[in-house]
Parts: sequence; structure tokens; C-alpha cells
Amino acid sequence: MSTETNPGTERDIPTTEAAPPPPATGGWFTVDARMLALLGVLVAICVIGFVTRPDAFLTQSNISTMLRLAAAIGVVSVGMTFVIIGGGIDLSVGSIVALCSVWMTTLATQSYGPVVMVLCALAVGAGCGLVNGLLIAYGRLVPFIATLAMYVSARGLAERLSDGQTQVVRETGFTTPLRGNLLGVPVLIWIFAAVVLVGWIVLQRTTFGRRTLAVGGNPEAARLAGIDVRRHTTLLYVIAGLCCGIAAMMVVARTTSGASTNGQLYELDAIAAVVIGGTLLAGGRGSLIGTLIGVLIFTAVGNVFTLNNLETDIQNIAKGAIIVVAVLFQSLRIRRGRAVAGTG
Repeated sequence: MSTETNPGTERDIPTTEAAPPPPATGGWFTVDARMLALLGVLVAICVIGFVTRPDAFLTQSNISTMLRLAAAIGVVSVGMTFVIIGGGIDLSVGSIVALCSVWMTTLATQSYGPVVMVLCALAVGAGCGLVNGLLIAYGRLVPFIATLAMYVSARGLAERLSDGQTQVVRETGFTTPLRGNLLGVPVLIWIFAAVVLVGWIVLQRTTFGRRTLAVGGNPEAARLAGIDVRRHTTLLYVIAGLCCGIAAMMVVARTTSGASTNGQLYELDAIAAVVIGGTLLAGGRGSLIGTLIGVLIFTAVGNVFTLNNLETDIQNIAKGAIIVVAVLFQSLRIRRGRAVAGTG
């Protein structure tokens, strides 16, 4: 026996449908065979990097550079993880990063100081995510189409605002703190770690996280269990937008500029990191720790290729091959699980 609620209400109506069981969260940290395999891949890439460039790969400066490069796309990947676990997809994250970076670096915005610049980036990112969420949850548009429209529109608006020019950040009160170090570690890496930690706690240890897994696994069962699926879906895209705003601040701090070309291919890198990390594209299951390892794998691959002076097109081919292999493994796991369930 479960309960059915009208959209947006908490009134219980008895039904005969079974409510989805709350997902198991296990202990504080759960390590399975898939996670160990991902760590093995990351270690193998690091070994290759050390063997091919022993003089450069494991140096402190190179490791710091890799982590700084991983920070922005890693924050975007956190938001993407929530969206995909919830059964959606977001192709607009790169364009939203560009729009946030341009809007927060206009002369008018910079004249109000660093606090307003930060609030502007967060507000623009959340606003774009809200539009995506409303179109998908309440407008009933397919996530692919809605976010593709935002992908084009946000990039176009960024070009319009910047007039196709790179906007230099002259507000040192914004760039100096974010480009500095805290306890010997770059501030950007601390921000990345904080976002991952908060995201992990929300996903694994809160009602919101359990509802996200339920909505992604079976939206109709989640609705019958009393979850406002449309509101929850909207909030997931707002979270993705907020992560884009944070990533835009990190990109602006690292490059000291805002441009409509920022965030290019972020959506592909984020989706790839999430999929490699073990999150199902169909939704309902995923791991932020896996996403973190996926981000580090992609960053390490790119760094190894760069240190060995390999062309960008070869890097893209390698990334594409990694994505295909990861999706194939997902498909095999799903089919094997269904076969076991059918014979059980």
C-alpha cells in the first residue's frame, strides 16, 4: 500500500501501487569493484605519464596544474551528475558557463565590486537552470531539446553582451583571492573539493538525494510515493545552473577574462566524466565519487597527451574511445543484471 498525491500537494490518497524502496546508501564510503577498476585506470594513466615524461609528470607544478584545470569542469560535472541521476540530461552547461563569465565581467558589473560579480554569476547560472527546469518539468519538453535550445541561446546572448570581444577583469579584489593558495593548495582546488563534498552529502545523506534517485529510477512510482516530481526536476536543473555559475567564476579567475568562447565542449566532458564514473544515463543510480574519478581520468589523459606533444585531435579521438568503452560496459552490466533478475 502506498500513497498518491496530486501535483504540488501533500494530501495522501491510498493506491495499490508499491512505493519505491529508499535507495541503500551503505556506509559513509562504499567501495565496489567498479570503483576499484576506475582507480586502477587512473593509476595506469599516471604510470604511463611517469614512464613517458618522468621529468615532468609527477612534479608539484604539473599536479597543481592538472587539478586547477580539472576544477572548473569538475564542478560542472557535479551538477551534471545530479541531473543525469534524476533522469535528465543538460547540453547547455558549457554555454551557461560562457554567459555567466561574460555577464559577471562587464564593466557595469565590475564597477560594483567582487561580491556583485560573484552574485551575478550565481544568479545567471541559477536563472538559466530554472528556465531549463521549467521547460522540461512543466512545459514537458524533452531534456535534449530544451537544453539544446539553451545551448544555442546562452552562447548567442554571451556573444551579444561581449560583442564578440574578450572582457578583461580589472577588479583585483576578485582575481587575487581566487588565484592564491590556502595552506599551500590553490584556492580553486579547495572550491572544487568543497562542491564535491557538499554534493556528496546532499546526494547520499539527505532526503533530497534519496528523492533524486527515486525520480530518476521511476518517476511515476516516485509521484505515487508523494514526491512532487516536477518541482524536484526543476530544482535539479537549478543545481546544475548554480554549478555552472561557480565554474564560470573559476574560469574567470584562472584566465582573468570573460569570453563567449569559455566553456566550449564542457557539456561533452561533463557527460563523459559522469558516465565513466558509473552513473547510468537512464537515471536512478550514480556516484559523485565515481564522477570525481572520471574527471581526474580525463584530465590526466589530456595532460599526458600534452606533455608528449600529441595533437588535440588525437586527444579527442582517445576521449571518444573512452566514452564508447564506458557506455558499452554500462550496457553489458544492465543486460547482465536483467538476465540475473530473470533467472532469479
